[in-house]
This record gives sequence, structure tokens and C-alpha cells, in this order.
Amino acid sequence: MITFIDKQTIESHFDFPELIERLRSAFAQSNVEVPMRHHHDYANPPEDRESTLLLMPAWDPGKDLGVKMVTVSPNNGDYNLPSIQGIYLLFDAHKGSCKTLLDAKSLTAYRTAATSALASSYLSRENSRCLMMIGTGALSSVLIKAHAAVRPIDKVIIWGRDPLKAEALKKTLVDEPFEIEVVETIESGIKNADIISCATLSETPLINGELLKPGQHLDMVGAYRPDMREADDQCLLRSSIFVDHYAGALKETGDIVIPMQQGIIQRADIKAELFELCKEAATGREHSEEITFFKSVGHALEDLVAATLIAEKVNL
Repeated sequence: MITFIDKQTIESHFDFPELIERLRSAFAQSNVEVPMRHHHDYANPPEDRESTLLLMPAWDPGKDLGVKMVTVSPNNGDYNLPSIQGIYLLFDAHKGSCKTLLDAKSLTAYRTAATSALASSYLSRENSRCLMMIGTGALSSVLIKAHAAVRPIDKVIIWGRDPLKAEALKKTLVDEPFEIEVVETIESGIKNADIISCATLSETPLINGELLKPGQHLDMVGAYRPDMREADDQCLLRSSIFVDHYAGALKETGDIVIPMQQGIIQRADIKAELFELCKEAATGREHSEEITFFKSVGHALEDLVAATLIAEKVNL
């Protein structure tokens, strides 16, 4: 019988420092083979809006192979359901047998947050103490915890479209060792933040780049489609731009695709991807006044690393 690793098991076994270092090693070594993920938008007539199917395979030759199948339904908040749902299948890459199934939603949340924290370890200032979280979805709490694993965060500012959800997020973090403040406007949070993490399904920019301060780091996690944006043109023009991987960022996210199509930025303006940073083939933050911008679109390597780590911990 194939074992299913559920949300509770995943959450109880995750350790951000360990996962971050596993990811750093995997990005540096590049042993994992990752085809371009399948991205299919499909009609969803009851919502008068498209949903998305993502298929993300990856394998470490002779060791492990994994495939994530995920649906993204942007209006699911109206039904008190997560927008991202799916399953992860982990196989033995030697003999082809299926080792386990994992809850993809939880796996995705933790590996995404760990990847943002990994990028932050290269791009944010080492003394960053104040984190602003824009968005109150499933990723929000884990992004906050992941960033706090690599920087001395002692204050978290939360903004969400729904103030009640922002207050609910605050309550889930009440036992964490930092002060938490819910703000009414994004602008009021930006002026005090060292790191700004944004994870939303916004189709229009939320962050006004003219308000950014020298030395800030932007961690842009949402905007997973070419018609979505979380950051405006000034955010990009004022920042040193980094991505998790070129192939996905140049194709899938409006935060990069739209300003490139409009000639606001060029391909050469993207300084490095995580593979280069982790191999020390490129430099991250160069000085304390630099504004850094990291765009995460997700990479199947991250899923495979996280899934194999969890499988190890439950002795599979």
C-alpha cells in the first residue's frame, strides 16, 4: 500500500534551516534534471475566470523522481477553499516504483517559503529586522517563519485586502518571537520594512516603487501568470533584479514579462538566478543601499528536494 503523507505530517517534520541548506546544495550542484513545467489555463465557466493546471516533473538520476500536479483556482476564497490544491508523487528513479504521495499544497508552501529565505540570505541585508507581509493566504505564515530563519526578524507588519484575515493571520503567529502589527495600507508598512514579501493573486501592481527605501529587499512570490503583477515598473527600475530560474521567470510571471514586453526592462537587467547565486557564479547584494528584487515562480527542483527530505524523516 502506498503511503500518503498529509499536511499535519509535513508540517510536523519541516525544519526551515535544514530545508534551506538542502535547497542551497541542490541549486549549487544541479544534479537534478528539470523539464519545463506544463502550464495549462482552462476555462472555468461557473467563475467566469480561467483556472490553471500545473504539472512539474523532476528527477535525480538513479535516485528519486517526482511529479507535482496542482490546480490553481483564484476564486476559491469565496468558498473558503485554498486557491492551490494538488498532489505530489514521489518515485524511486532506479526501479520506477511509487514511494509515497504527499499533500502538494503544504509541500508547495514550505518549499516556496524556504526558497524565498534562501534568496534572502544572498539579497537582503544581514541586519534586516522588520518584515512586511503583503497577502494573507496559505503562504503568508510560512513565508514569515522562513524569513525569520535567516534574518534577525523582530517585527512583522501584515497587510491584506480583508482586515479580518490579516487579524486571523496575526493570531496564528502569536507564539512567535516577534512583534506583529496589522496595517490598513501597504504604504504605511513599506516605510518601515527591511524586507517586503508579497504573495497574492493580484492582477494589478500593489507596490509603488517610488516609496521604496534604499537597502530594502523585495520578495515577490505571487503573480504566477503573465497577466498578473504585484510590483510596478518603478520597483524594477530601482532594483537589482534576481529570479529563481530564468526559463520560468521570462515566460510565466507578469512581474517580469509585462515590463519586458513594454521595453521597461531588458533581459540583461536580470542579474542572476538562484543556480548562479548558490554556485557563487554571481554576486547577490553588493552594498547596503542597494534595493534588491527577487521573483519566485517556482521550480520542480524545490519540490523534489522538499519531498525527499520529508520521505527521509518518515523513514520511507
